[in-house]
Amino acid sequence: MDKIILTRMAFYGYHGVFAEENKLGQQFYIDAELSLPLDEAGRSDELEHTVNYAEVYHTIQGIVEGKTFRLLEALAENIASTLLQTYTSINEIKVRVIKPHPPFKIFFEGVTVEITRKREAGWIQHKS
Repeated sequence: MDKIILTRMAFYGYHGVFAEENKLGQQFYIDAELSLPLDEAGRSDELEHTVNYAEVYHTIQGIVEGKTFRLLEALAENIASTLLQTYTSINEIKVRVIKPHPPFKIFFEGVTVEITRKREAGWIQHKS
């Protein structure tokens, strides 16, 4: 399957279990890997035959910056389900939510949650 991959989109959000995270906020990085047929767009050179990745970016931005989630899993799920509902040409989506600075005393480069969802016969399914 062909793919459009949006890598390391940076947003400021208020997600987390701790009250300080919801009050102060922090930077999050999002990767989205969209699987969809791109052959017609490749032949026609017309935007209408693909997914406008600028619109995808703004949809993700609205979710990350406009809502608050306790869990990164819930943020990732919301992004995936919204994009699958909005863009019917997307057959499968992989979303990574990266929290580079979790608010506790351990030292690593952050935590990442990755989910994959796909469309089957008009329904959105969790991929095993």
